[in-house]
Amino acid sequence: MKVTFWGTRGSTPSPGADFLRYGGHTSSVALAHDSGPPTLVIDAGTGIRKVSEQLAGTAFRGAILLSHLHWDHVHGLPFFSAGMAPGHRVRVLLPSPDADPLETLTRGFSPPHFPIAPSQLGPGWSFERLEEGTTGLEGFRILARELPHRGGQTFGFRITDGTASLAYLTDHCPTDFGPGPGGYGALHEAALELATGVDLLVHDAQFVAAEFPGVANLGHASAEYAAALAEAAHVRALLLYHHSPSRTDEEIDAIVTGLASSPVPVAAAREGMTVEL
Repeated sequence: MKVTFWGTRGSTPSPGADFLRYGGHTSSVALAHDSGPPTLVIDAGTGIRKVSEQLAGTAFRGAILLSHLHWDHVHGLPFFSAGMAPGHRVRVLLPSPDADPLETLTRGFSPPHFPIAPSQLGPGWSFERLEEGTTGLEGFRILARELPHRGGQTFGFRITDGTASLAYLTDHCPTDFGPGPGGYGALHEAALELATGVDLLVHDAQFVAAEFPGVANLGHASAEYAAALAEAAHVRALLLYHHSPSRTDEEIDAIVTGLASSPVPVAAAREGMTVEL
């Protein structure tokens, strides 16, 4: 499994000199089998534009898995040029309170909010409702579990290709289930099921523990929680993700350094990083 990070920020893009190393695009991760093209994209923030560059002018043929529908996870969809190239096939799976998931997505992505609606992206696009459970997509096996967040149903994912495994828990607010053993949030059942034993845990680290409780209403986790979950779940490696839009490269470096004593190797996801599992 080849995992490429094209958007690692949360909330809004972060342009500027202070954000060059970890990148300024919002959430999007592309998965591929071995040396093949990406066929599964998790989330469609502005980083999904870089997936088109990765495909070097060829059409995307695969699936997009949306963890939830906040702007920073969907507002790259109408700019995904590879998903509109001749021969494209784009299957979008999203959480939806409506029987028709296209109706849900259209409410925030259509005039007057945007010039076009999702139904106008191309003839090869389809939209399906995402629910808890296990499904197969593009040769990957995916377990979806609902996570606590604010402002709409949110999923975390456990993804395997039969030989390697990845857990993706972004926009995760474990303090909704209580303080947990370290005060960073509960190590709750859904988080543990998704993360236990994976080769790589990609986890929300928009905040640090010292910023709580002032940011608790925003629905995110701390880097310290991510490290605690990684240790409890016996994962092989942890990548901090969904960096605050105001967190500079140097400040992210300092967070990683502060977790150097973790028994699980910790790094921070950066734009353009590829991890082969």
